[in-house]
Amino acid sequence: MPEIKLENITKRWGKFFGVDNVSLDIPDNSFITLLGPSGCGKTTILRMIAGLETPTEGRITIGNKVVFDSEAGINVPANKRKVGFLFQNYALWPNMTVYDNIAFGLKNIHEELPVIDVEAKQISGIIKALSNGNKIKETIEECLDKNGKLDENKAYVKLIDNYNLSIYSAKELYSLGIHTANDPSALASTKLTEYQEKLAAINSKYSAEGKSLNEKFEVTKNGAVILEKRKLTKEEIDSRVRACSRIVKIGMFMDRYPAELSGGQQQRVAIARTLAPEPQVLFMDEPLSNLDAKLRLEMRYELQRLHVETGSTFVYVTHDQMEAMTLATKICLVNNGVLQQYAPPLTVYNRPSNLFVADFVGNPSMNFVDAKGLQEADGSVSLKILGDIKARFLPEYALDMNAWRHVRDQSIADKAEAERLRLSKKGAVEKSNKDEVFRYHVQKVEEVDESILEDPVITDEDFVLGIRPEFIDIEDNGTIKSEIYGAMPTGMESTLKLRVGEYLLTSVVFGGVLYQIGEKANLAIKGSDILLFDRKSGRLICAGSLEIQ
Repeated sequence: MPEIKLENITKRWGKFFGVDNVSLDIPDNSFITLLGPSGCGKTTILRMIAGLETPTEGRITIGNKVVFDSEAGINVPANKRKVGFLFQNYALWPNMTVYDNIAFGLKNIHEELPVIDVEAKQISGIIKALSNGNKIKETIEECLDKNGKLDENKAYVKLIDNYNLSIYSAKELYSLGIHTANDPSALASTKLTEYQEKLAAINSKYSAEGKSLNEKFEVTKNGAVILEKRKLTKEEIDSRVRACSRIVKIGMFMDRYPAELSGGQQQRVAIARTLAPEPQVLFMDEPLSNLDAKLRLEMRYELQRLHVETGSTFVYVTHDQMEAMTLATKICLVNNGVLQQYAPPLTVYNRPSNLFVADFVGNPSMNFVDAKGLQEADGSVSLKILGDIKARFLPEYALDMNAWRHVRDQSIADKAEAERLRLSKKGAVEKSNKDEVFRYHVQKVEEVDESILEDPVITDEDFVLGIRPEFIDIEDNGTIKSEIYGAMPTGMESTLKLRVGEYLLTSVVFGGVLYQIGEKANLAIKGSDILLFDRKSGRLICAGSLEIQ
């Protein structure tokens, strides 16, 4: 499968930037999730790669082929990009059977394809099956009902699945009567010789013409596959339909109509239909959002398995962070059309690049605590948090705050200069949906509408601590005094709201312990994954541990 490369992709409508200067490298055989809130631009990115939306600027490469380049005037149409698209709405034809729904797109293919000897392919499949007559008999006899009556359609499906045959080959194999013979092995051996002779005759014919068949039964001459502009044969269509139905386990539903299927089964049909044309890349736009919670979980496992079995590159749009965390090899987190972070799921969770990422990923959400302080000579940062509690932040590596701030300021200046240069070009427009530092939420007992408050003056002494709920524990020797403000036990864990003065902290405590509202508790903030953010820019400074003094 090909690599996908996006270079400085922008999509705007007037002064509104839906996607703003996004660059991405999507490796082959990866599972990428585009994650973000509604309206952030993730579906627009997906549609631009697929060719359903035209970027305003930038360049897109799929494999070695440039499919879009604003400067060169290249824009390959969607039907020429060999990509599959799976939407939130399955869009199955209600008047067509499952088989016809999957085969629909295949019947419209008319392009330069290898010349294939269908007869040789069918014969080869039957030869493989005939190597064991007793197994053929056992396979077919599995389709007997309790009264001993044979279900032929079920037998065909069994033969198709067991031997990777088309329906035409399965019917021919069935018609040989191996399953009714007194000695299935002897009859299979006799038929095997006949079919081997047929295949040898076909190969001899090609040899006389200076041609040959490769392992895919494509006709070759001088080592090169012979191509011709044609449609797919019935054998090819059936083989692809059966292969895809086997992958998503819907082989028994080929003659049913969509209305006769459950939501999960319809989803599988839609996936099979998308896979059938053998797309280079599979795009999915929130395909599980119509399913109930239990079925959604099952389908996540199916998508994981499908990704491994097909070896395809998956690009998946979702606003559900749980889907993104469990499915992706890498998460591409977007907000306001701007790429916020592109990294493996656990990196996004444990080392979010800024306050927005930290807030968006994780359930329950991260605790944000305002902090004020200075770096000490030993590299630690002395802080005052939660009112008047003194703490010391110990960075996970040697940290020079002055050097870090210099890099931050230079980065901000470079970005401003790049924007100035962009606006100086002819036809450039100013972005109406301005980028701002994320407004994080500090939980308090008495919530105040922050929109009516004046913006505080932020200095280099202002920080934000990010603490995941699982790092706040209740211990007898905990150094922070608190009160249980709320408790939600779920069996294996409890989610707690803990009051510390006027502030609230969320904690996840593992174990089946019951907590009473109003009960006093001592808190301990544990681990080396406590995050220190710069309040001025919202960027992550580093992770470390926290000591309460």
